[in-house]
Amino acid sequence: MYVVESKGGAIACMLLALFFLGTWPAVMTLLERRGRLPQHTYLDYSITNLLAAVIIAFTFGEIGKSTHEAPNFLTQLSQLSDNWPSVMFAMAGGVVLSLGNLSTQYAWAFVGLSVTEVITASITVVIGTTLNYFLDDKINNAKILFPGVGCFLIAVCLASAVHSSNAADNRAKLSCLSNDDKLRSVATDISTSREAFPEKERRAKFGTAGFLVELENRRAIKVFGKSTLIGLAITFFAGICFSLFSPAFNLASNDQWHTLKKGVPKLVVYTAFFWFSVSCFVLAIILNVTFLYHPVLDLPRSSLKAYINDWNGRGWAFLAGLLCGFGNGLQFMGGQAAGYAAADAVQALPLVSTFWGILLFGEYRKSSRRTYVFLVSMLLMFVAAVAVLMASAGHRK
Repeated sequence: MYVVESKGGAIACMLLALFFLGTWPAVMTLLERRGRLPQHTYLDYSITNLLAAVIIAFTFGEIGKSTHEAPNFLTQLSQLSDNWPSVMFAMAGGVVLSLGNLSTQYAWAFVGLSVTEVITASITVVIGTTLNYFLDDKINNAKILFPGVGCFLIAVCLASAVHSSNAADNRAKLSCLSNDDKLRSVATDISTSREAFPEKERRAKFGTAGFLVELENRRAIKVFGKSTLIGLAITFFAGICFSLFSPAFNLASNDQWHTLKKGVPKLVVYTAFFWFSVSCFVLAIILNVTFLYHPVLDLPRSSLKAYINDWNGRGWAFLAGLLCGFGNGLQFMGGQAAGYAAADAVQALPLVSTFWGILLFGEYRKSSRRTYVFLVSMLLMFVAAVAVLMASAGHRK
């Protein structure tokens, strides 16, 4: 199997993972804002997310000669009766990741892509990185690592300030529209066909009250009239889930709790990632098929037949699954080499998500100066955090 051995190679894996993991949420958000049901999108995403793990396992996991200490993927797959305790840790990590990803899909609609990613990523680092530091036998430089964790904690506070300030800006914009204006804007958007008007002419400008009303009418998850506390509660729940998946994977691949019998090789990163992704896939299928018939947050009821026939945006959902799958795989490959605490630097993914949020969705357009100050401060804190965490990278023996 292929093993990342150098610190430089580990950092390269982390940077590539950072881009992938910061991009797939933007793709999912794009589909929700175009009106595609999140249950349909997540089912498609889950298929290619598992496919990415299979591709990684059968390529990187099969390169080179298999040895007793470092068996290739297929060799170790046949040893399930011996290494099942580690497999359980890997699958537990997949379960909490699946719950976290599913939760954020609904949180994005309430509090926006940028703020959701900042809060969940920061909680992940504050809790998950601390756990990984001790699980990895302190191979990362604590004097560098924990100031980086502190930067993430400050970023969470700034993200909450950004969300609060931006929500106030949006309320001020909407207060300029009377109820009659809102209804008229919605009715116009419903009656206007795509064939009659080009997209650019049909849409209101980013950041305006008309844009907010248009978006509410078009999107799948309706948020007008609902408390943003719902979104924040979902976001914090997702952050707790995300903070546990990396330590669980760490335990699966390094057996710090000595659950394996003497002489049984530890799970290689590719085998652990395969079982991790299998449990993530199974839970996602069970929950989303349930949500088709018993939807949450006032979403319309759907069915398996409707899902199978819904090809609108399916290619984008497949792309999101591949990006997330390869991003997670690269994060784990880098973490196995340089320590999972340092690999949590990929949680600076809000830098990428915020870029896509501003570019694609017009987030923070025409906002107040106060909101912009908080936003820039938040992003600068993330730049500092990712640099510090990567600088703390050690080298696993």
